[in-house]
Amino acid sequence: MKIATLGKGRIGGGLADLWEKAGHEVTRLGREGGDVSGADAVLIAVPGASVPQALNAVTGLEGKTVIDATNVVRSSPPEGFASNAEYIKSRTRGATAKSFNVNFAALFDQIAHASSRPGNLWCGDEEAREVVEQLNRDAGYEPIHAGGLENAALQEGFLGLWFAIVQSGMGPFFYRMAPPDRF
Repeated sequence: MKIATLGKGRIGGGLADLWEKAGHEVTRLGREGGDVSGADAVLIAVPGASVPQALNAVTGLEGKTVIDATNVVRSSPPEGFASNAEYIKSRTRGATAKSFNVNFAALFDQIAHASSRPGNLWCGDEEAREVVEQLNRDAGYEPIHAGGLENAALQEGFLGLWFAIVQSGMGPFFYRMAPPDRF
């Protein structure tokens, strides 16, 4: 699969590394932007408040499957939208999902050594399912579907609880959710 990452930092760059190891062709774009017309999927991994500016620097997004890995920390989604993912969909008009925003990039190098595959939440358009779940698995995660794109704001809001767990002493962690018969 041809993937473009908008963001070369810990999330965008880290996932790009994992996907390249899995055999994908990855183009990494930074603040300068670029053209993503040749990509099958685009990951948005920039600071949450800079999503509008980042999208303005990219061409070829129309109709693409887009994965929003951003979080709204000390900011809000663009006016009129409940989440960054819904805003992104309004700009791209393609299949959109929220994923890779509730995990720790600092642990990417430990995924392959976990005794069982860690989970990773995602919600979004059904048309994005195949791509999002494939890229989750290729990064080493077990995808956990959390419903449609209307749940993206809930997933973004989960970050407060996420930080509380870290600050209570656990530190960065993996998680796994599964039906009882899969434990």
